[in-house]
Order: sequence, then structure tokens, then C-alpha cells
Amino acid sequence: MSAIRSPLSDEARAVAGEALQGAVVDLIDLSLLSKQLHWNVIGRNFRNVHRQLDDVVTLARRYTDMAAERAVAIGVNPDGQTTTVARGSHLHGVEAGYIGDEKAIRLITDVLASLITRMRTRMDLTAEPDPVTQDLFIDAIRDLEEQHWMFQAMV
Repeated sequence: MSAIRSPLSDEARAVAGEALQGAVVDLIDLSLLSKQLHWNVIGRNFRNVHRQLDDVVTLARRYTDMAAERAVAIGVNPDGQTTTVARGSHLHGVEAGYIGDEKAIRLITDVLASLITRMRTRMDLTAEPDPVTQDLFIDAIRDLEEQHWMFQAMV
């Protein structure tokens, strides 16, 4: 078996790899939480919230794959296993059962805000060592901020 080699220095690869791994964990976590809310949301605005949550899931899954594949491209193995995600999670989860639409909106808005902050830190950290990885973070942040705005506008 041959290892994937990158033209990045070992230091640059380590910084970018750590940022990408953190993003993989965060984005998998976001997709799972969003699906949990999607399945259990109820209320007057059920349909809009239900559909918007699916957009978040799609976005999270797309950028998870992009971050993981970028990691492999620079010679870093991503880890998206459930134990790794659970250990690295920044989310507290939600209670079982139905969740009112307004509560679901507040929860996902808060989760997105926190995730965007972490992604912006990763964007800043990768600016010097790997602008290509930084570009991936810029794209993800743009789409996450759009979702954040859309949920805020629902209240």
C-alpha cells in the first residue's frame, strides 16, 4: 500500500489536517442533529422548518465529504466514525420526542452560530499553511452563514 504524499510541508499538513478533521466531526454532528430536529419538529411552521433543516443536512453532508477528501488529498486520514464524532462533539443534543418549531429554530440557530465561529477559526489557521484548504472553509462558511440567516429570519 502506498501513502498519499502532498507537496505541503509536514507542519502545513498537520495544521490543515487538524482543521479538516475538526470540520469533519462538526459537520457530521450538524447533519445528525439537523436530522433529529427534522424528524421531530412540530408546530405552526412545521413545513418550512422541516424543509430548511433538510437543506442544512444536505449542506453538512456535502462539506463533510469535501473536507474528508481534502484531508486525504494532503495525506491525512479523516475519521468520521461515531465514536470519534461523539468524543469530539461540541453539541449537547436534544431531548427525545417532539420539538416545537420555535425551539427547533432557536436550537439550530445557536448550533450554526457556534459552528461558524469554529469554522472561521479554522479558516484563519489555514490561511498561511494551505490556502486551498482555507478556500474550502470560506465556501462552507458562506453556506453555513446563509442557513444561519434563514433560520434567524424565521423568528
